[in-house]
Amino acid sequence: MSEASSAPARFTVLVKPQLADKDGHPVHGNPLRVVSVEATGASGETGYPVFEAEGVRVEIDPRTRTVEAVTVDGEELPYGWVAEVADK
Repeated sequence: MSEASSAPARFTVLVKPQLADKDGHPVHGNPLRVVSVEATGASGETGYPVFEAEGVRVEIDPRTRTVEAVTVDGEELPYGWVAEVADK
């Protein structure tokens, strides 16, 4: 069975900025965008299934629940920002 066919139909993705704590150490803040993305049935450049919704396009490894690639409104995230799959 391929990873695309065994992937869940949707994931909730959190897009977080990089901030700094009081000592200047990088931390990720609260999510600025929370999107429930749905499977497109396609595989992306990374080889993982593609999920899309509301301008967010992600490629997610369904086994590890890791976001392998992401664009928001057609653009890459700013340096240091992250996209994560929300806990179940």
